[in-house]
Amino acid sequence: MTNVTGLNIVRFVLLLLIQVVICNHINFLGYINPYIYIIFIFLFPIREERLLLLFVSFLLGLMVDLFSDSGGVHAAAAVFLAYARPILLKNSFGMLYEHQSIKFNSTELGSLISYVTLGTILHHFVLFSLEIFNISNIILILKKTLFSSIFTIILSVLLIILFSRNRK
Repeated sequence: MTNVTGLNIVRFVLLLLIQVVICNHINFLGYINPYIYIIFIFLFPIREERLLLLFVSFLLGLMVDLFSDSGGVHAAAAVFLAYARPILLKNSFGMLYEHQSIKFNSTELGSLISYVTLGTILHHFVLFSLEIFNISNIILILKKTLFSSIFTIILSVLLIILFSRNRK
């Protein structure tokens, strides 16, 4: 087992535990719920097999669903985010992604924030659309997406900056 694999396993377990033990119990004003487990999908190594990312994202979402009793919405949203990840990376990092040379601990802060913001909004929109599953409640879906996304983006960027070693 390589160092990167071990780091990913530790990250998977820690983010799952933090999500289940702490974040699932935060429900501020009925709209704000942080979903920081998606940091794992954001930080998954670029050079790894894409099918592996889809499978591990499904497992992560499924584990969150099992602990949250949410019927598969997290698994679906996590797989959607993992599937859309190459487009988000290309949008946010441009040529760095083309050359497969992105190192999240040394990228520009603006690119990192744009990547996390786009991914979080997509994930949350899919999550809340599947959770509510009624087009007549589109305002509720958008409210939950907006407010939870803001809180999740702030927490995610802070955690990524806090735990990266070589930040510029």
